[in-house]
Amino acid sequence: MQASIDAVRVAGTPQGPVPVVVLSVDGEDDVVPIFIGFNEATSIARGLEAEDIGRPLTHDLLLDVMEELGSRIDHVVVNEIKERSDGQGGTYIADIHLATPRGETVIDARPSDSLALAARTNASIEITDDVFEDGRDEREKFDELEDIRNVSGER
Repeated sequence: MQASIDAVRVAGTPQGPVPVVVLSVDGEDDVVPIFIGFNEATSIARGLEAEDIGRPLTHDLLLDVMEELGSRIDHVVVNEIKERSDGQGGTYIADIHLATPRGETVIDARPSDSLALAARTNASIEITDDVFEDGRDEREKFDELEDIRNVSGER
């Protein structure tokens, strides 16, 4: 299923504020929220804005290295949710599909890193049917949340 980054927001939880990247899926009303860290959320938001802050941050550096080695990101796939043993949610798994001088290769990556790189390159984002079904939630729950760019960096 084709997806895109709809928003990067901050949800209030009993443990405090937690960033969430919201993926919208073509042809679907529901979204897939993936809870991530503040640094990764900020990096995704910067990538979406194509914000140049001077020196490269980690995702910019990784992209620069890949490009210097003749590789490019073809697409990313969020392909699995590994359930936690306590039954409280799960961990999302993603792959980065690269075109390299030696052919195509697939790199295991966190979804937050995959999405931060996709945001910088306009690479397509895919999500498997199973991940969509297991992770889907109502868009309205996330539309009300504060945008990560409006939240103080202090935690």
